[in-house]
Amino acid sequence: MDLRFTPEEIAFRDEARAFMQKALPAPIRDKMIEGRRLVKDDLVTWQRILNAKGWAVPHWPVQWGGAGWSAVELYLFRDEMQQAPAPEPLPFGVNMVGPVIIAFGNDAQKKRFLPRIANLDDWWCQGFSEPEAGSDLAAVKTTARRGGDHYIVNGQKTWTTLAQYADWIFCLVRTDPSAKKQQGISFLLIDMKTPGVTVRPIQTFDGGHEINEVFFDDVRVPAENLVGEENKGWDYAKFLLGNERSGIARIGISKARLRRLKELAALATSGDKPLIADERFRMKIAAIEVELKALEMTQLRVLSRERNGHDSKPDPASSILKLKGSELQQAISELLLEVAGPYALPDQMPHDEAERWNEPPVGPEWAATLAPHYFNWRKASIYGGSNEIQKNIIAKAILGL
Repeated sequence: MDLRFTPEEIAFRDEARAFMQKALPAPIRDKMIEGRRLVKDDLVTWQRILNAKGWAVPHWPVQWGGAGWSAVELYLFRDEMQQAPAPEPLPFGVNMVGPVIIAFGNDAQKKRFLPRIANLDDWWCQGFSEPEAGSDLAAVKTTARRGGDHYIVNGQKTWTTLAQYADWIFCLVRTDPSAKKQQGISFLLIDMKTPGVTVRPIQTFDGGHEINEVFFDDVRVPAENLVGEENKGWDYAKFLLGNERSGIARIGISKARLRRLKELAALATSGDKPLIADERFRMKIAAIEVELKALEMTQLRVLSRERNGHDSKPDPASSILKLKGSELQQAISELLLEVAGPYALPDQMPHDEAERWNEPPVGPEWAATLAPHYFNWRKASIYGGSNEIQKNIIAKAILGL
C-alpha cells in the first residue's frame, strides 16, 4: 500500500494552497483563525469565489459543475481549505441535497436547482430530525398528504441548522402512514417562503443561534418538488447520510487549531513563563499530534484503496475517521480552554461586544471565543452518526465481533 503522493498530486496540492492564500478575503480568514462567527455574507462570498474558479462542487459530475478530480485530489483540496483556514461550501446544498438531486432527481429539478446550489444563490437547510425522531430517523411524523397537484405538509422539524437563512428545506415526510416506518417516507423540497412555514430559533449553550425549530401548518408544496419516487425517501436519506459523513474527520481543521493552540500557549503564562514552555503541557500537545498523525495515516490508507480501485463499497475505516476525528477536535478545544484559564469563562464577552454594553473588557480578546467553541464542539461526537454507533460498526466490520 503506497501512501505517498505522486508528483502530480503534490503539484495539485501546491496549486490549491496558493489559491487559498491569494483568493480568500482577509476578513474571512481572520474570523476563521480567531474563532469568531461568520455571517451569511461571508459564506456566500467565499462559495461564489470558489464557484467562479470551478471548485465549489468539485465532487459533482463535470456536467453539473464538478472538477473531475480523483479521491486523492478531493482530499488534498479539502485539507488545504481547512488548513487555510477557509469556510467549506455550505454542506446542506453541496454535500447533501445536491448529490441526492443528481442521483435521483429528474432533469427539470437538476436544471432548476443544481446551478443555484453551486453558486449559493439558494441557501438550503436539512429537515430530518424531529422532537421524537433523531437517532431513530425512520420515526418521522411530519406528514405530506397528496391533494391534486400539491402535497399538504403538517409537522415539525428540530435542530435545523441555519434555517434562519434558508430559502429552501429538504424534508423527510411521511406519505403513507399505513406502511412500515422506512417504507412510507418521501423526500420533498419545500420553499421556506411558502405560507404556513414558521422558523423559531433555539438558543444554544454557547450563546449562539445556529439551530432552529421549523413548523409546517397546511403548507402546500407542488408535487413536482418530490424527488424520485413517492415512499422511497428512506433510500435517498441513506444515500445522503453517506455523503454527509465524507470528510467528517476534518483533519485539516484539527491541524489549523493545533497551530492556533501553540500560538496562544506562547502568549499565555504559567507562573513566570509562557505556557508553551511547560513540559507537561507540551506532552499533552504531543499526545494529540501523535494521534492526529495516526488518523491522517488511516485516511491515507482509505484513499490508497480508492486510488488503486479496491472495493467500491464504503470502507468501514471511515468509522474510525469519524470517531477519532471528533474526539481529537474535542480534545483540542479542551487544551484551548486550559490556555485561556479563568478568561475562558462561558459568559466572557468579546471586546467589541463589551464596548457595545459599556462594559470593561476582561482578559485577552482571543480568550472570549474559546468557551463557546468548547461547548459547541461537544456535538461533534453525535452528528454524522454517533460515536457509539461507529464503535458498533468497527466491532462488526473490522474486528468481526
